[in-house]
Amino acid sequence: MPNDAVGTLPRLADRDPVVTPEQMAAALVPPPQFADASFASYRPDPDFPSQAEVRDAVERFVADRPVSARRGLFGRRRPAPEPTTSGVYLDGGFGVGKTHLLAAAYHAETGRRTFGTFIEYTALVGALGFQGTVDLLTGTALVCIDEFELDDPGDTMMMTRLIRELAERGTRIAATSNTPPGALGEGRFAAQDFLREIQAMADRFTTLRIDGLDFRRRSTDETAATVDDVAAVLRALPGGQARVTEDRFADLVAHLGTVHPSRYVAMVEGLDAAGLVDVVPFTDQTDALRWVALVDRLYDAQVRLVASGTPLDQVFPESMLSGGYRKKYLRAASRVVALTRV
Repeated sequence: MPNDAVGTLPRLADRDPVVTPEQMAAALVPPPQFADASFASYRPDPDFPSQAEVRDAVERFVADRPVSARRGLFGRRRPAPEPTTSGVYLDGGFGVGKTHLLAAAYHAETGRRTFGTFIEYTALVGALGFQGTVDLLTGTALVCIDEFELDDPGDTMMMTRLIRELAERGTRIAATSNTPPGALGEGRFAAQDFLREIQAMADRFTTLRIDGLDFRRRSTDETAATVDDVAAVLRALPGGQARVTEDRFADLVAHLGTVHPSRYVAMVEGLDAAGLVDVVPFTDQTDALRWVALVDRLYDAQVRLVASGTPLDQVFPESMLSGGYRKKYLRAASRVVALTRV
């Protein structure tokens, strides 16, 4: 019989962490699963030559450091670097190793560097203000931005300015996304109204396309695993109940609306597993997007998911999958398949 008694274990919906700007800045490092990522440990699929080609290109990008001096003979200011030399942009599908390569670039950089998701950088701007964020990141040799996406005009303008100002100060950018930089924002807002800003940002990157199959699904079934009794599975996990939570799916989704996505990383901190009871498909796109943001943080922390009801990779209806956020939803579906089979 399915388990209906939820509440005997701690709930994720009861977590409402406070994150200071200092903590946000200190957290700009690769997630634990990529703590040892390197170019040597990346395993390209021989059926897709672009994977090895992009690995080598990113490795060259990091090694080919620009001259740091900004003034020449007699103190004359050197010309700013061309926009196209400011960074690399890894464009590809899900599970082809983009984040691994981004983390490898971070570890290979010998100067000051940061690593964060797009939402972590936008949250930092929200906490410190735009100029405060520029001041914090000025002097950074390499800024790594994972899951680069532009969902609204405000983000477009802000990230365009941030990249421009950092690049003009000598910082280089490495980014990953499932969307080519010139197409960011398509289907989500009137991207044509911001084409000049989007194109100016795109021109600062050399785009590297990675092809391949989703490694998270190469050796698993094509759907997320489900169980009948979530609590029983959680209690049977090694390590006991000290680092697990159990929530009704609807309760957790409602709670996400009260917590800023920048704090989701603190919500899942210290967890080994999260149980979700009575999972159902989404009917509201805002709820679905918050869930995607949480899945990203759960995946970064490698928190196992134990769920009952609808398989977690099937919670996005076709009406959502056919819209502008399709790639976000597919990324989340790929990740929950892996997390339910950890």
